[in-house]
Amino acid sequence: MRYLPKSPAERQEMLAAIGAGSIDELFSTIPERFRLRQALKLPGPFSEAEIIEYFKERAAENSVGYTSFLGAGVYNHLRSVVTDAIIQRGEFLTSYTPYQAEITQGTLQAIFEFQTLMCQLTGQEVANASMWDGSTATTEAVLMAERVTGRTRVLVARSLHPEYRDVLRTYAKNSGLQVEELPFSADGMLTQSNLRAALRDDVAALVVQSPNFLGVLESVPELTEIVHSAGALLVVAITEAVSLGVVRPPAEADIVAMEGQSFGLPPSYGGPFGGVIASKDKFVRQMPGRLAGQTTDTEGRRGFVLTLATREQHIRREKATSNICTNQALCALAATVHLTLLGKEGLREMAEQNLAKAQFALAELTKIPGVHRTFRGPFFNEFTIELPRSARIVNGYLLREKIVGPLPLGQNYPELTKNALVCVTETTSREDIERLAAGVRRALEQAL
Repeated sequence: MRYLPKSPAERQEMLAAIGAGSIDELFSTIPERFRLRQALKLPGPFSEAEIIEYFKERAAENSVGYTSFLGAGVYNHLRSVVTDAIIQRGEFLTSYTPYQAEITQGTLQAIFEFQTLMCQLTGQEVANASMWDGSTATTEAVLMAERVTGRTRVLVARSLHPEYRDVLRTYAKNSGLQVEELPFSADGMLTQSNLRAALRDDVAALVVQSPNFLGVLESVPELTEIVHSAGALLVVAITEAVSLGVVRPPAEADIVAMEGQSFGLPPSYGGPFGGVIASKDKFVRQMPGRLAGQTTDTEGRRGFVLTLATREQHIRREKATSNICTNQALCALAATVHLTLLGKEGLREMAEQNLAKAQFALAELTKIPGVHRTFRGPFFNEFTIELPRSARIVNGYLLREKIVGPLPLGQNYPELTKNALVCVTETTSREDIERLAAGVRRALEQAL
């Protein structure tokens, strides 16, 4: 009964209440060929102790001791155990939508602090209480730009994360949006001449990522000037939020869409993460998701409430500003705790370590005959290298040495089959980088 909440008698009572004589009668509308008539092929039955032991054995089969140089939107950063201790407190872990402000001041204040931190980091004036992730935040930012401008054409840099582009195309398919991709130049940045040629009075927004998927930093001030000359908005996507510790924030942009995973959230096989939308204050009424505001009560005491948008606003179909009616409050709280523990100087030091180690990794890799840096533009903790042969083949050799190699770019960019995106963070040691370089060298020598 511990795992089966309804007794046989309760089930019969429920069936009788809906006019069904049995479970089979309840499911009679399901075609016979789709019904399971034999037991599932599962081990057991096990006792509770045996189940725990079974999963311990399966966990022990996982590979350990591997060094990874993967990034591309999901990053491994140092995080304090204090973060987990705080977000696992019952007040936060089990809380739901803080509609009743009088009993949820702690949650509302945490959301408000998160919004404040996101504004400080991005150079924007207002931020929401988080989104699902960076990809949906980017798409929602585009839809926001469409509502603000009344235009339906969107220009997207091809150097935007491929998965973000996929999500945008999925949304655009049935919403009347026309999405056009713009190529990148030899330095890995958006080609400004192509941008000027594509800009017309029907363009709602330009979407760029910085650092982009190729690891290169875009020139946001220059792009803003070009885009604004055509009456369009600039949407800047950020997948590596730690870059804001040293990189100038995209304050000139109209809307910033960011993935907050780098702030206190482990890779965790791809989630859950927390997206962010921040923008100029004049666009706030078109901003999707929730916002927490600061106010005073009848006695003049500081307090916090949900403002402008509630869940009900997002379930009004065509009148809604968003199809996303929830947020990632627990992940946003983790980011808030993480950033508070780091402080301004801690975040800057972390970012500087990323930059320095990436520079060292590039120097070590380009010492190898036949290995070159692909793009000349400035970078943060990711960069693209060109190898003498397929990046996937080289990664196969590296895996034998317990090294998860850099991301092969051929899958998303067919012209870059011999190119790979290398990611180095503060968690990567000098020894790890030297092992990678030595492994690549041996892989290329064995392949000859």
